[in-house]
Amino acid sequence: MREPICKIRFSHLQARHFIKFRDDRLRTVSGTTVRHDLSLFSHVFEMAIKEWDMPINGNPVRLITKPEENNPRDRRLEKGEEECLLLSCSQSRNPYLLPLVILAIETAMRRGELLRLERQYLNINNRTAYLPMTKNGDSRTIPLSTRAIATLNKIPIHISGKVFPLSETALRGLWGRTCRRAGIVGLHLHDLRHEATSRLFEKGLNIMEVSAITGHKDLKMLKRYTHLKAEDLALKLG
Repeated sequence: MREPICKIRFSHLQARHFIKFRDDRLRTVSGTTVRHDLSLFSHVFEMAIKEWDMPINGNPVRLITKPEENNPRDRRLEKGEEECLLLSCSQSRNPYLLPLVILAIETAMRRGELLRLERQYLNINNRTAYLPMTKNGDSRTIPLSTRAIATLNKIPIHISGKVFPLSETALRGLWGRTCRRAGIVGLHLHDLRHEATSRLFEKGLNIMEVSAITGHKDLKMLKRYTHLKAEDLALKLG
């Protein structure tokens, strides 16, 4: 709703508005994200024409060129990086950074899901965390490992009720400084979701069990998030 395009009446939207939206968004997010944004806009126009009988002249999003899909990232933690990363997190003056990173590795939760997590939705006895709203628009209950439970029990309680009372901007800054301090290059916070999901498969969980934890609706997407280590697979083969 902060985007300039949202101030234009729906019936007045033209291809040029979406071209500007596309080009502005590409300065801050990936081509894949912009394609998803445009797909959502396009769907609204199709619904308006087919279902709502709105008097508009076609779907302007169809008239513009969509950006190229980005190659999926396959970055995982290399040998020794987890130890260096956690040590660097422990050196931060922010008491929430280290537990957030551990929870990201243990649960495969997205950044936004971690930042929205509330204490009222933690069930320590049942070892679960409930997410009432996720990126996919559905709720999800996540099982918590022994390490995750131990980490949650040590987190300072904040008056807001949030487990991690951080803004996305603050977390982005903390993450950048942490990686520089640890000497780790090319690691994004979202890569920890790749790492966590891959570890779930390496523990022997099947694709349906993993999708229940990670929240992937499209099982094909799990191929992009799981990059099993060849040496681990070799051990399974005997």
